[in-house]
Amino acid sequence: MSDHSKAPVAPVEAYEPPYYMAVFTTVRTQDQSGYSETNARMEDLVKDVPGFLGMDHAQTPGGLGITVGYFRDADALAQWRSDAEHRAAQERGRAEWYRSYTLHVAKVERSHGFTRA
Repeated sequence: MSDHSKAPVAPVEAYEPPYYMAVFTTVRTQDQSGYSETNARMEDLVKDVPGFLGMDHAQTPGGLGITVGYFRDADALAQWRSDAEHRAAQERGRAEWYRSYTLHVAKVERSHGFTRA
């Protein structure tokens, strides 16, 4: 992942449902050559998808990475899934960067948030 330690610490806002989320959990390999650059490119590229709402990231001390992407509708998510550059990054991830991963896609039916003033 890119250097999220410099990003503001705040979750993606709660949007008016329904919308979709893709939850990508990973355990990476030791060799991460080129990962940071590719990940940064994917983060920039997904922002151009009409209907992309935002993304949350977390990394556990044990190495489990979690990325949640939020999309206004199934078409926006499908557009991201079929993007040629994204598909190439997925192939490289399976070949080099990930020891394992899971992807869960869900339709959000309820959402709310809180921010301390």
